[in-house]
Amino acid sequence: MFDKILIANRGEIALRVLRACKELGIATVAVHSTADEDAMHVRLADESVCIGPPPSKDSYLNIPALLAACEITGADAVHPGYGFLAENARFAEILAEHNVHFIGPRPEHIRLMGDKVAAKHAAKKLGIPTVPGSDGSIGSDEEARRLACGIGYPVMVKAAAGGGGRGMKVIHAEGELVSALALARSEAKAAFGDDTIYLEKYLERPRHIEFQVLGDGKGRAVHLGERDCSLQRRHQKVWEEGPSPALNATARDQMGETVAKAMREIKYLGVGTVEFLHEDGAFHFIEMNTRIQVEHPVTEMITDIDLVVEQIRVAADGDLGFTQDKLKFHGHAIECRINAENAVSFRPSPGKIVHYHPPGGLGVRVDSAVYHGYAIPPFYDSLVGKLIVHGKTRSECLMRLKRALDEFVVDGIETTLPLFRALAREKDIIDGDYHIHWLEEFLARGGLDQ
Repeated sequence: MFDKILIANRGEIALRVLRACKELGIATVAVHSTADEDAMHVRLADESVCIGPPPSKDSYLNIPALLAACEITGADAVHPGYGFLAENARFAEILAEHNVHFIGPRPEHIRLMGDKVAAKHAAKKLGIPTVPGSDGSIGSDEEARRLACGIGYPVMVKAAAGGGGRGMKVIHAEGELVSALALARSEAKAAFGDDTIYLEKYLERPRHIEFQVLGDGKGRAVHLGERDCSLQRRHQKVWEEGPSPALNATARDQMGETVAKAMREIKYLGVGTVEFLHEDGAFHFIEMNTRIQVEHPVTEMITDIDLVVEQIRVAADGDLGFTQDKLKFHGHAIECRINAENAVSFRPSPGKIVHYHPPGGLGVRVDSAVYHGYAIPPFYDSLVGKLIVHGKTRSECLMRLKRALDEFVVDGIETTLPLFRALAREKDIIDGDYHIHWLEEFLARGGLDQ
C-alpha cells in the first residue's frame, strides 16, 4: 500500500479522496491554488502545498509544480480525481519517470480511450456495440457528404479529442453539412488543439446509460451495474440514477458482462466508465472515461462498495476484493449536482455562502466541500455539492429526494436547487420516462415557470 498520496485536485472530489485515504491509514497531501487556501481538503490534509495562482493552467494543470510538491512532501502516489489531469496520459508517464505512482489506468489505455475514433475501433474489436458512423476521422467535406448519405440523416459530427459537447453538431439535412463541419472543426481546434472530427448516426430519443467497471490490471475485471445519465443540459449531466428505469435485469447482466469481458481482455487497471446511448433496446458505445466519475456515489449506494478505496487498492498492485458473483445490487439511488448557478439561465453565481444546511436522515448523503462562510471562487467549475439519496425502491428514493431537497439550504448565492425540486415532481421523471433531450425541452417550454 502507498505511504503518502498527493491529491492533485480540489473541491468535493479532493475531499472525497482524502476521506478514503484516511480510512486506509494513508497520509495525505493537499495541493491548492492561492484561491483555495481556505478549502476544506486543505484544512483536513496532513500536509498542504500551494502550487500557484488561481488560473488552472498555473496551478492544478501545472505539472512541474505538482512534481515539486511530490518531491517536497515525499508523496509516493498521486490521485488525480476527475477533470484537470485525470485523463492526461503524459502526466501519468511523467509521474512514473519520477518513481511516483499514478492512481489510475495505464497511460496506453488513457490515450486509447481519449481518442474517440480509436476508442470506437477498440470497442468494435472487443465486441462492444457501437453507433453507426465513420470508421475513422473525416477528411474532406465531400467524404463527409458521402458518409452522411450512407449513414442517413440526421447525423452528428464530433471532435475526436472532445468531450463536454464541444465540437459536436447535429446535422439534419445535406444543406447544413458544410457549415456544421467548419464550425465543429473550429470549436475542436480551440478547445482541444486538435480539429479531427468524425461522423455518427444521430439517435432521436436515446437514453445515456453508462456501466461502471473495475479492473486489477492482471486480467480480472467486474462491472458494478449501470447509471442512467440521460437528464442533461448542453451535453452536461445534471441528474444521475441507478439502476436505469429503462433496463431490465437481463439487459443489465448481458451488457455488463460484455464490458467486463472487454476490460479483462485489455487488462484494464482501476475504475472506468463505458458509456452508451440506448434506444429501442439497443446499446451504442459512445466513449469510455478512464477515471472516477462525478456520479460514482450512485454506484456506491447500490453496491456498498467504496470505489475510491478500491481504486487505490488496485493501483497499489492489489487484487480485486470480490468477484462478479459476489456483487449484489440493492435498492435505488439518485444524484443531483447542485451548482452555483441561476436555475433558469444557468448563469454562474460565485460568492460567499452565508447560510448552509445540508439535509440528513436515513439514505441521504451529501458530497460537498463547502461550509458556512465559504466563498465559491469564480475560477473553477460551479459545483456546490452532490446530493445522493438511496431507497429500497425507486418510489421511496424519489420521496426521500423530495424531502432532502426541501431541507437543503444554501443562501448568499444562487443555486440549481429549484430546478431539482421541480424535476422531482414532474410526471415523466416520476415515471422514469425521459431521454437525453428531455431536460432541454422542459427548460425551453418554461418548465420552471409553470
